[in-house]
Amino acid sequence: MDKITAHIGSAFYKTEIKSATNTIISDEPKSDGGMDLGFSPYELLASSLAACTCITLRMYANRKGWELQDIKVEVNIVEEAEEKKTTIIRSIELFGSLDTEQKKRLLNIANKCPVHNILTNTIEVKTDIIQ
Repeated sequence: MDKITAHIGSAFYKTEIKSATNTIISDEPKSDGGMDLGFSPYELLASSLAACTCITLRMYANRKGWELQDIKVEVNIVEEAEEKKTTIIRSIELFGSLDTEQKKRLLNIANKCPVHNILTNTIEVKTDIIQ
């Protein structure tokens, strides 16, 4: 993966996020002092899981030649501050001519998408300040 860079100037809280070839904007909702110009950081995290799930299922179904016309993935992040716990709820809707076994297999594949694997394994964040 190419590195991702984020830059915020003096505007509350518009952040420009860049990869080698793409740029997106992240912001906070107006209720939190932002201008709602882009996805919030939480929405970006949920988007990563939703997009990876869709892509992984599409790749698998295409490889198998299955009649899967459309995939909808909804992701909600629920924080429980007192328990110091976060629950990510992912709902997948599959459209097409799929039998029960194919749907079961797709659920299994969804649980193996790369972002799902990152989120369900131990995560360590190392941070330093560049001098």
